Amino acid sequence: MKQNGENRLEGYTKMPELPEMETYRRLLQERLTGQAITDVSVQREKTINIPAAAFEEHVKGTAFSTVERRGKHILFRLQSGRVLLLHLMLGGFLYWGTAEDKLDRTAQMTISVGRHVLYFHGLRLGYLHLLTQEEAENRLAKLGPEPLDPLFTAEQFTRLIQKKRGVLKAALVDQHVLAGIGNCYADELCHHAGILPLRRIPSLQPEEEKRLFHSLQAVLHDALEHGGYMETPFFRGDGLTGGYNEHCRVYDRGGEPCPRCAHPITQDVWSSRKVFYCTGCQQ
Repeated sequence: MKQNGENRLEGYTKMPELPEMETYRRLLQERLTGQAITDVSVQREKTINIPAAAFEEHVKGTAFSTVERRGKHILFRLQSGRVLLLHLMLGGFLYWGTAEDKLDRTAQMTISVGRHVLYFHGLRLGYLHLLTQEEAENRLAKLGPEPLDPLFTAEQFTRLIQKKRGVLKAALVDQHVLAGIGNCYADELCHHAGILPLRRIPSLQPEEEKRLFHSLQAVLHDALEHGGYMETPFFRGDGLTGGYNEHCRVYDRGGEPCPRCAHPITQDVWSSRKVFYCTGCQQ
C-alpha cells in the first residue's frame, strides 16, 4: 500500500471524481482567494482553448475571486469576470509548490501567485479553458445534481435512477444523472450497500434503492474526510490528499479478500470499464 505524504509522488492514472476535486477545491480556495496572478506559462497549447499569447494576456495580472466545483470540474472565478474551467480527465493532477520544490516532471500549464506556482500535470486529455460566465454555465448546464447537496433527497435519487433501465453502474457514472461519480465511487458505494454494480435497475427493490442513497452519502463523506484517492500529494508534506487509497474496500482490490466477508473480490470489465465487486456479500 502507498503511504501518505512525501513518499507518494508517483504518477497518477485514475480519473479524479467528486471527493478528489472537492479536496482540491478546498485547498485551492485557501491559497488562491484574492491572490493576484503574477505569471502564466503554457507548455501545451492543446490544454487551452485560445492562443497561448491571448490566454496569458487575459489571465496574467488579474486575481482569483473564488474557487468552485461542479461535478468533476473546478471553476476558478477571476476578478476580471472570466472563468477558468478545469477538467483533469484521466491522469491529470495538481501540485502547489515553488520552483525549488516542484515535481521532477513536465507541467502542461503553470500559474504563479508570487513565489508559489500551481502546476497542472498530466493534462494530455484534460483541459483548462478560459470562458465567460455564460459560456461556463452552458458547458455545465446538462450535469445532474450534486450528490452531497443538502437539498438532494433519497426520493430524487430514486426518481433519477428509475429513469434508466440498464445496469446500475451505468446510471451511477452517467454525469447527466449524478454529477461527480465515476468508476471508483460507483463500485465503492455499491459494495457499501451490498448490491452488485451490474444489477439491472428494474430489479432493485425500494429498500435497496434507499440503501444505495445512504451508501452514496456515507462513502462520499468518508472519502472527503480522507482526502480522496489521489496518489500524488497536492503539496510537499501533504498528509491528507490521497488518504482514501487505504480505505477503498473493493476498487483496485481484485483478488484480495473482501473486508466484510473475506470472499475474493472480483475484477471484471463492463463496457470497457473496470468494475470491482464481491459475489460473497453483494447481491
